[in-house]
Amino acid sequence: MKIALVDSGLGLLAAAAAIRRLRPDADLIVSCDPDGMPWGPRTPEDVTAHARACAQAALAHGPDVLVLACNTASVHALAHLRAEFEPELPVIGTVPAIKPAAAAGGVVAIWATPGTTGSAYQRGLIAEFGGGAEVHEVACPGLAEAVEYADEAAIADAVASAAARTPTHTTDVVLGCTHYELVDGQIASALAAPARLHGSADAVAAQALRRLGPAPAGDGTLTVLHSGRPASLQVAALRYPQGEVLAGIRV
Repeated sequence: MKIALVDSGLGLLAAAAAIRRLRPDADLIVSCDPDGMPWGPRTPEDVTAHARACAQAALAHGPDVLVLACNTASVHALAHLRAEFEPELPVIGTVPAIKPAAAAGGVVAIWATPGTTGSAYQRGLIAEFGGGAEVHEVACPGLAEAVEYADEAAIADAVASAAARTPTHTTDVVLGCTHYELVDGQIASALAAPARLHGSADAVAAQALRRLGPAPAGDGTLTVLHSGRPASLQVAALRYPQGEVLAGIRV
């Protein structure tokens, strides 16, 4: 069983680690784009082109399923990749966990990149899944970039800024960028009051594995691609527990 994950950078670590915990026998192919990141400021056409290039590089390794482990890429490129690769290759996208966060009808804050905050895409998800919850959108400028480079000071500043703009009576926080799941502990600690945090990694991992049949027992391997080139895990990845999970996999 081979599972490929695509993202601009370290955001894919959360889903990859979740898959590894559930299926240690799976071979993982992580294909990111250090030459082209960040994808957020790019046009939709540009994001699609970069995501497709990363997917094509991963396809050379024969995956059984492709995970688009990036919210921005899922918005712009998911339909294109599904049209191109399915049904031969299942393609799994990433959607912010607004539905489970809003299920209890509390006060929901959606932390997301500035490009996603206020977008028609996110507003559509709120309209569809927000239910009776009171939903607030909180832009987090610089947080994804700080996480990508494991810049602790920049992470602390970006988290503090977003927390200060999060309503004090918030009951649930949606982590609307896959990078944010790598620092969920810092986010939880920065909030004015305890709140439930909702990421997408576990749901994405479960969906990817549902699309696959049983696999033989054994230890899976790890293949890392940087803008299509064979590589090793970024040093910054090892600063996060999810990166440590992947670092222990045989290459």
